[in-house]
Amino acid sequence: MNYQRMLDETLAQISLSNKTPKLLLHACCAPCSSYVLEYLSKYFEITIYYYNPNIHPETEYTRRIDELKKFISEYKSQNKIYLVEENYDPKEYFNEIRGLEDLGERSKRCYNCYKFRMEKAVQYALQENNFDYFTTTLSISPYKDANWINEIGKTLEEKYDIKYLYADFKKKNGYKRSLELSKEYGLYRQDYCGCIYSKQEREIKA
Repeated sequence: MNYQRMLDETLAQISLSNKTPKLLLHACCAPCSSYVLEYLSKYFEITIYYYNPNIHPETEYTRRIDELKKFISEYKSQNKIYLVEENYDPKEYFNEIRGLEDLGERSKRCYNCYKFRMEKAVQYALQENNFDYFTTTLSISPYKDANWINEIGKTLEEKYDIKYLYADFKKKNGYKRSLELSKEYGLYRQDYCGCIYSKQEREIKA
């Protein structure tokens, strides 16, 4: 599937409609969010949903959400950007990946991690009952499988009857642009995905 083309077609339709749909954007960190917000905020009224109980340790979690708040406060967007921070409870993450701890990066452990965070975002969108679309920043990372992410989005779209915004944000130099924006706004860029296992694997490789 060409997810970039699907996104282009959706954005073209929105432009022709002269309306500003509401988008719930699951976000993992400020650097990944930076380009996505630059790209999409001219088309949508965006609410960022920050739900990442996988992040370890708590000091890292706090640093990442603080950097996201910093970027949102400094970035001048065409449409308003809102932020919802969900409760931080690592037990929710460990429950979701129980039995998969030793599989390594880019394994079913990661797939489950993507899925339960994205599903939590959809459930929030439905509770608020005023979002037209949902999506996630996760596909901007060159280390994350965009096919998995969009397959999960499609499954959730069908399960909950809410539109998923298909995308592969690393396309069109999206990841490169996120590096540029991180430098421009002085954003902290982490050197591991977030969970304790990715941190341990990073330390071993170092």
